[in-house]
Amino acid sequence: MISNQILQNTIEGLKAITRIDICVMDTEGKALASTINNADEYENAVLAFVDSPADSQVLQGYQFFKVFDEHQLEYVILVKGDSDDVYMVGKIASFQIQNLLVAYKERYDKDNFIKNLLLDNLLLVDIYNRAKKLHIETDVRRVVFIIETKNEKDTNALETVRGLFSTKTKDFITAVDEKNIILVKEVKQNENYEDLTKTAKVILDMLNTEAMTKVHVAFGTIVNEIKDVSRSYKEAKMALDVGKIFYSGRNVVAYSNLGIGRLIYQLPMPLCKMFIREIFEGKSPDDFDEETLTTINKFFENSLNVSETSRQLYIHRNTLVYRLDKLQKSTNLDLRVFEDAITFKIALMVVKYMKYMESMEY
Repeated sequence: MISNQILQNTIEGLKAITRIDICVMDTEGKALASTINNADEYENAVLAFVDSPADSQVLQGYQFFKVFDEHQLEYVILVKGDSDDVYMVGKIASFQIQNLLVAYKERYDKDNFIKNLLLDNLLLVDIYNRAKKLHIETDVRRVVFIIETKNEKDTNALETVRGLFSTKTKDFITAVDEKNIILVKEVKQNENYEDLTKTAKVILDMLNTEAMTKVHVAFGTIVNEIKDVSRSYKEAKMALDVGKIFYSGRNVVAYSNLGIGRLIYQLPMPLCKMFIREIFEGKSPDDFDEETLTTINKFFENSLNVSETSRQLYIHRNTLVYRLDKLQKSTNLDLRVFEDAITFKIALMVVKYMKYMESMEY
């Protein structure tokens, strides 16, 4: 469970303090981490020690120690020398690695619990029982952030996020799929959604600079009970999707600020198709040329202001009016009329949603 790199770092740190060589071996006599050059020569000695009832012994100028994980032999530690001081160093090394085993096991158990909690795989009674055993508070305010990375299994991004939040014992960082990092974050009583947006931007900036990774960050609503964490996760997932469809310019999307995109995202596809047929009579906004689409988008950006739109498009006012008249003839919708403009805007968003859902099917 503990990576060989962690074991190596641990014994190198101990050697730097004590100046005594140490080697960590598995129960088959293979060196996992070592400051000794000829560790493989002691394979048979380790195998014999594994089969012996002793927890420690001196052999061939080395002290041997066993490290257990719940009565199961996990590692054998070799420490060079046979003095009392070396014995003490060996006991310290054994104690340190034993504690690492406990810590990593607890971390794994917590990670497994959080994953199942997010995915709604636990009964209500199990949530509270397991949280109690793992010393996880159940009535802390929390929110779920989803950090979507550009690359699958982006370990740099995952480690950067862990480095940012792992010191806070009530925050949890995990992953349930290849591209998304999930942060279950404690929210203090005086924090609000504006503060959460700032946190999301810190994550965004940190990953852009440290991990050199382009990401999207979405977060759900604040929940007060651990049983509701899965709801915040589902909200964050929805916010991520809605952001991709309707707000592609945003890198941070909050579930509490999805606007009309939230409504359209929950419409069934048959209803969307019926609506588009009704508005465009069998046509689609995709049939419009690029000039028409640019004109429409700019007109909406300028709140249906003809003068400002024509100025920004560098065209005469009459040219813009001509284009709007032409669009009215083909769609029976006059974008200068507020009600028609609203209908057209919603129709464009529905088409975006339909295209996204179709792309997800392949």
